[in-house]
Amino acid sequence: MRGFLSLAGKIAVGGLIVAIIGVFLSYYYWQQSYNAPGPMAAEGTEHTIFSVEKGMPLGAIARSLEQRGLISDAFVFTIGVRLSGGAANMKAGEYAIPSQATMKEIARILRDGNAILHKLTVAEGLTVAQVLRLVKEHQALSGDVTLKVAEGTLMPETYLFQRGMPRDELVEKMRQAKLAFLDEMWAKRADGLPFDTPYEALILASIVEKETGVASERPLVASVFINRLRKGMRLQSDPTVIYGISGGEPLGRRIRRSELDRASPYNTYKVSGLPPTPIANPGKEAIEAVLNPPQTTYLYFVADGSGGHAFSSSLTEHNRNVAKWRTVQRNKGLR
Repeated sequence: MRGFLSLAGKIAVGGLIVAIIGVFLSYYYWQQSYNAPGPMAAEGTEHTIFSVEKGMPLGAIARSLEQRGLISDAFVFTIGVRLSGGAANMKAGEYAIPSQATMKEIARILRDGNAILHKLTVAEGLTVAQVLRLVKEHQALSGDVTLKVAEGTLMPETYLFQRGMPRDELVEKMRQAKLAFLDEMWAKRADGLPFDTPYEALILASIVEKETGVASERPLVASVFINRLRKGMRLQSDPTVIYGISGGEPLGRRIRRSELDRASPYNTYKVSGLPPTPIANPGKEAIEAVLNPPQTTYLYFVADGSGGHAFSSSLTEHNRNVAKWRTVQRNKGLR
């Protein structure tokens, strides 16, 4: 009996040793696999794009990585992530996985959430309809635009976002950015401005934005319209007339005399004061220009042939500038 127990004990000890060796070898294999360089990216590329969907479980992420050829063993990856305590921290997004990244490195990339950022640039002076077309056409965004957006209320800027961001969310971000900036600048406005509300400032800023493509001219253009409003003069702005005709889309031709003579809330040759709404989305500089305009005596401006404008304080001087501009047009074969 004693010999039998001794034999049984030896078997047990031997089995334990074998088990320990097995665990050690398994751990060694896992460590080697988890930290070994992964597969090469496709020829000619340094990264492979990999997406993690929102709510995607760890097992599905691991299997997708293996199917894409980014890791050699989904089970090894899963165990490694769980042992490191990162199973609940995998973040949704689109990632650039470097060529030959280890499983440990891939896990860190997905845990840190350093996803690829896409961008959409909204230029100053676009209408809401034009901005929403850009949003709808961007392939990295998701969902439909269901928000009702008032003209002029989106902030021109470059927006960065991860793939899959809802379109409504990005549009609302644009709207909140405009509202925050307008509120900030309204609190810092100059005294004695000829309008009473931030919305009226937004309307005038949109006209300034459409009147000049030269950034340095925005304050001077703003001063012209401020001076005209103070004197009760009509703004006589072509871009407002165009907005009344086409909704801000390019007209593709000159304004007709009949359109200048036609009664319209946006025809500032016929109506006094501001039009009823903005005519585009003004940028920060245009808003700043109308809320803190320079002190000038200018009442008129006209193109000078160089891409900018000639400003004047009297109608006589303005007419001379108009004559110069018409000479430039004739020399260029324009009418």
